[in-house]
Parts: sequence; structure tokens; C-alpha cells
Amino acid sequence: MNAPDRFELFLLDDGQSKVEYKEETRVPNTAIFTFNKEDHTLGNLLSQRLLKYDYIVFSAYKVPHPLFATFELRVSTDGTITPKDAIVQCCKDVVGDLEKLKQSFQTEWLGKKIVSEGEAERMAREQNNF
Repeated sequence: MNAPDRFELFLLDDGQSKVEYKEETRVPNTAIFTFNKEDHTLGNLLSQRLLKYDYIVFSAYKVPHPLFATFELRVSTDGTITPKDAIVQCCKDVVGDLEKLKQSFQTEWLGKKIVSEGEAERMAREQNNF
């Protein structure tokens, strides 16, 4: 039908870069980043995470058109750091948070597995005693 093939939503076209950077000349310390082949998931994550930093004055994203997997992230800083450096730091922090989440999940999953195995052994012993 009219919908694009699913692989077109995440594979970059020839010569297309993942992130494009453009300085905003009307507002100091402001830049617009265009993320290609990404959607609201990453846009919301980055824009909200950026707002937690003291040096961020403004951070928001928009999806120019719903049929294209692209969003624009506008970032303004107080001048102590460049918008590009703020994005890089934000991405590093997000990756660190995801690593912590992964470790916590694996720890909980392993604990649940050990408990389940212990319960299975206990139930098997109880059945053998009857």
C-alpha cells in the first residue's frame, strides 16, 4: 500500500548520516540536531534527560512529518558548554543508565531463577516423601 517498507524505517540511505547538526544563528548557544531513522522514543528520552542538566536552558523535539522516521531536537545552553557537547554528555549518561538497568535486571532475573530452582527442588523432595 502507501506505507513504506519496514526496513526503510531504520536503515540509513546511501550518504545519509544518523545525526545532522545545524547551529541556530538567531539564538546564541542553540543548535538543532536532526536524527534520521529515529522516532519519539529517542527524541523524548534525550530532550527530557537534557532538561536535568543545570546548563541546559531549553530542550525540545518535534517530528516534522509522521510518515518519516526523523525528529529534530533543539538545544539551548547557558554558554558554559556547547549544545553538541551537551548532547554527547547526555548520550553517555543514557548509555550508563541503560547499563545500570541491564545489570539490575540480570541480577533480579538470576535471583528469581535461583529461587525458582530451589522451589522446584523443595517440591520434588516433598513429593518423594509422600
